[in-house]
Amino acid sequence: MSTNEPAVLITEEAIQTRVGELARQISTDYSHVTDLLLVGVLRGCFIFLADLSRRLTIPRRIDFISLAAYGQTTTPTDAVRLLLDLRSDIVGTHILIVEDIVDTGGTLDFLLASLRPRRPASLKTCSLLRKPARLQRAVPIDYLGFDIPDVWVVGYGLDYMDTYRALPYIGIVGPDRG
Repeated sequence: MSTNEPAVLITEEAIQTRVGELARQISTDYSHVTDLLLVGVLRGCFIFLADLSRRLTIPRRIDFISLAAYGQTTTPTDAVRLLLDLRSDIVGTHILIVEDIVDTGGTLDFLLASLRPRRPASLKTCSLLRKPARLQRAVPIDYLGFDIPDVWVVGYGLDYMDTYRALPYIGIVGPDRG
């Protein structure tokens, strides 16, 4: 591994195994539903959402929403902004929010509070990663890939200053590389 490559935290194989397990559980839990809408939170979720969706065995649609909580920094702020809203009305629709990472919980809390008044049939969450040490808000995560330590991670859709998104694994960048 070169000094520029992030240190591996979660291997590609471990990610694919866990995504398969999540897809089986979601497919079972939603087997009675004919209108499931996966709401991907851009940009970090795109690879996770694509892999998860392909492995589901139930009918589903996909839409995206984009929020800003980091701005031009690497520290989340309390000010979450909606950049891109859903394209359709979600009244009576079963919604599964698909997130890349839950850090402080602020973004997911904002999103849940924004979608609940739109009267979906159900509203659940799925996140590939969660940092328990950083959580500031008690947000429900119905389907969780992995708990991770408080380090900056990249790969599998996650980035550091718009780099490393295409890595097939989750890696650590910065002084926490180990």
